[in-house]
Amino acid sequence: MLILLSIGIILYTSCICIASIFNKKARLWVKGRIGQFDKLAEILRGDEHPVWVHSASLGEYEQARPLIEKIKQEHPDIKVLVTFFSPSGYEIRKNDTLPDYVFYLPSDTKRHAKRFLHIVQPRMAIFVKYEFWYNYINQLSERNIPFYYVSAIFRPNQYFFKPAGKWFAEQLRKASFFFVQNKESEDLLRSIDIPQVEVCGDTRFDRVYAIATQSYTLDFVERFKQDRKLIVAGSTWGPDESLLAQLLTRQQGYKLIVAPHEIVRKAEVQKTFSNFKTVLFTEANDEMLETADVLIVDTIGMLSKIYKYSDISYIGGAFKTGLHNILEAAVFGVPLFFGPKYSHFNEAVMLVERKGAFSIRSSKEIYDILCRFEKEPEIYKTTCDICQQYVAENIGACEKIYKRIFLT
Repeated sequence: MLILLSIGIILYTSCICIASIFNKKARLWVKGRIGQFDKLAEILRGDEHPVWVHSASLGEYEQARPLIEKIKQEHPDIKVLVTFFSPSGYEIRKNDTLPDYVFYLPSDTKRHAKRFLHIVQPRMAIFVKYEFWYNYINQLSERNIPFYYVSAIFRPNQYFFKPAGKWFAEQLRKASFFFVQNKESEDLLRSIDIPQVEVCGDTRFDRVYAIATQSYTLDFVERFKQDRKLIVAGSTWGPDESLLAQLLTRQQGYKLIVAPHEIVRKAEVQKTFSNFKTVLFTEANDEMLETADVLIVDTIGMLSKIYKYSDISYIGGAFKTGLHNILEAAVFGVPLFFGPKYSHFNEAVMLVERKGAFSIRSSKEIYDILCRFEKEPEIYKTTCDICQQYVAENIGACEKIYKRIFLT
């Protein structure tokens, strides 16, 4: 089976190489991996034995970050190597000063896995959420290097839990431990004879809570908002922005900050809101901020802090590829809105059930809820409290994981 998977990886890599001729993201994926073994061998001396943390992309890295911070705080002498699969993670965090080394993950073939581990010689490996690379799993197991999955989540329809997935289930059994987000995931793993599992929750709660408890001000947001109510829309795509433009036409008492998921789309976003006075963050001066109705954030790294100023938060992606991170907004205790594709996101399901978040399909649905909030302020306050309480109930995953990995 590993041979077949390796062949599949080689074919997949070949397709990306071809796509790199036309696609910028694919080009970054290929370019970033050129000569990386030589770079690793040059930087690592062979006696450092770093903790290796692998994240697929930026969102998963944010889940790993609290644990990395804890490791560095408690063991400043231990080096941490971070790898990414996707350019959207690596390109943004390649200069991050928290880990000691940041690289792309070499593709999952037996040869690459053996060479990577021979150079790195990690003391342990930590995979975030669901990064199942079977040649790496096999090579880690053969070398008796402990490896862990953190913030993992499993669903009954995954192939591990089907009769045809026995081989894949056997690979999971090689893991040292699974730290999962919910009881369903624990039960599923136990059903395929994996007892090394514990429900610890999602480390993202620790990350967003740490951000929310920082003392900071964003002068440009305060100047833009003034005494108006503010909707902050994060990680948006076209369908989200069209809906929000319709909402502003209906609900004129609000200002709007939009942070598109891909900032290269800023011209498209400007066009969507062309009926409103709109300004780009990178071009705004004080006067423009004060008079604008819509502020488009065409830079990265600020969204999690901007949510602090929102009266209502809208999280994008759930009309398109899937919902983006809602916890960055929930931690500030405001009502959340997003589209219909959220069922694979445990925190969204829980908040919808508790009525702290609302899945909507049209601008009218949001408008009706906002009108109700204005008529019945106590409902608005209850909704805010639900979100804040949900986050408070779920912090602490990082501490649990650290203690089991390092202190037992």
